[in-house]
This record gives sequence, C-alpha cells and structure tokens, in this order.
Amino acid sequence: MDIPEIDVEAAARLHEAGAALFMDVRDGASFAAAHVPGACHVDDRTIARFLADTDPARKVVVYCYHGNASRGGTAYLLQHGFKDVASMSGGFEGWRGRYPHE
Repeated sequence: MDIPEIDVEAAARLHEAGAALFMDVRDGASFAAAHVPGACHVDDRTIARFLADTDPARKVVVYCYHGNASRGGTAYLLQHGFKDVASMSGGFEGWRGRYPHE
C-alpha cells in the first residue's frame, strides 16, 4: 500500500486554514506534554470511537514522534474507508523544530 505523506510545512498550512483534523498517535504522556494545537489523541482504546465519530471524507493528518508509526495509522484509516489522510513526515519532532512555540 502506498502511504500518502505530507511535509511539516504543508501540514502547517492546512492547520492554519483549519482544513484538516490532526490525529496524534503518540503515547498519552507525550500528548499531554505537547502536541499540535487542536489535535486529538488516538490510541488503541480510542480508535473505535474515532472511527465512529469522524467523517471518513474529512482530511486527516496523522503524526507520531518522527513520522514512522503515523504511516501505520494512516494505512489503518485508509483501510477503514478514509479517503483523504496523510502521515506527517518528520512527526511532532519535525513540527516542534519548525514551530517551537505552538
């Protein structure tokens, strides 16, 4: 499966425009410490609710620490009917390096 990816700058433009939902797949403590503003935290316990409550036509940007685990999360969403989803290459560390005050 070809996993769609988006770089941090393109993701930031979507974020600024309010054009995508950001899904954080890191552990809960990391999410609590810092995350993309407005992102939702999704893990094994909450994925079913996310799938049930989220319109599969909505654009979703999935991120993790460095952009590896988010590829699996992106594939999972694609397999569950989401059409416009991408993994943020560089992950939250890439985001924080570019936008340290958010």
